Amino acid sequence: MIAVGEAFSSRYVLARQQFLQACASAGLGVRSHAHPLKGRDGEELAMDVALDGKPDAERLLIVTSACHGVEGYCGSGVQIFALHDDEWRGKARDQGVAVLYVHALNPHGFSHGRRVTHENVDLNRNFFDFDEPLPVNEPYASLHALLLPADWPPTSENQVAIAAWIDQHGASAFQAAVTRGQYQFSNGLFFGGNAPTWSNKTFRDVLRTHAQSARQLAWIDLHTGLGPNGIGERIFSCKDDKAAYARANAWWGSRAAPVTSIYDGSSTSAFLTGLMFNAVYEECPRAEYTGIALEYGTVPVMEVMGALRADHWLHQHPEAPAELAASIRATMLEAFYTDSDAWRGQIISQARQAMFQAVDGLAATA
Repeated sequence: MIAVGEAFSSRYVLARQQFLQACASAGLGVRSHAHPLKGRDGEELAMDVALDGKPDAERLLIVTSACHGVEGYCGSGVQIFALHDDEWRGKARDQGVAVLYVHALNPHGFSHGRRVTHENVDLNRNFFDFDEPLPVNEPYASLHALLLPADWPPTSENQVAIAAWIDQHGASAFQAAVTRGQYQFSNGLFFGGNAPTWSNKTFRDVLRTHAQSARQLAWIDLHTGLGPNGIGERIFSCKDDKAAYARANAWWGSRAAPVTSIYDGSSTSAFLTGLMFNAVYEECPRAEYTGIALEYGTVPVMEVMGALRADHWLHQHPEAPAELAASIRATMLEAFYTDSDAWRGQIISQARQAMFQAVDGLAATA
């Protein structure tokens, strides 16, 4: 086992190196799906996949990082620590559970310090049948021009206008309007896309390659940016199915801290559209699926919103002064990664607990 701090990296290229080295030390092969573009420093980008266990295992746990690029600083650390954790690996092996690690679902966003893919798409809003009519997010449409003003920092008039919208509709309505997902503004926040992204298609290929033997399938998708600092909220990540929610709550919940849900309003996340878990139902229809998003808090949600607005503005204004660009990038990282030993310790301990619970749950339902 390595020290907690040693599992986390300061750049994507270092995180990827550590993941590949951890897989080699664990005796695991890696299948690397090369991304078509280069990283921020010209490095190769890839969605790297390693299976720890039997390829035909009927019980499978998937652990994923960097669905939202910059959030990969957290998720990668969890995966690297787990690969060095002999007790954890022995637990899964003894229970007959294979573990599939998918490192960097969105490697481009991870490398560039952005939440979106290279298509400017929020990957966790992109899993739709794009041959069908897409939902219209009218509240977002009313906010789009205010969210991405011509100048940054925003003018006082812009700030007053957004505050007035929040005063009229409420802070929760503002979060829901902005984050739910929208499909009309390709340069906007939380854009779900108009076609499957590279990451969408590649992850589906991963499921078709590695998850077809699974009859009981669990998934822990690692996220940051919502909730109190360092607290990992377990958010139900399946279709609105009572049996699946009962399993998730039995595995990961408690009387004091039940698994939360976007369906009943108990989660810090608003109700979302085009969620990634749809791929599991479509690509692994024979599996009984149970999943959560493990969402770790960083800074208050309005600060996260501000960081995302600034990042999108910067993407549209590459001519921005270097000092302003550096400040925006630093703010983005702080919004999704708390650079402290205490925070990293909380991340590892809670993720490790959730992974052990998933293995016990899979074994019990087999």
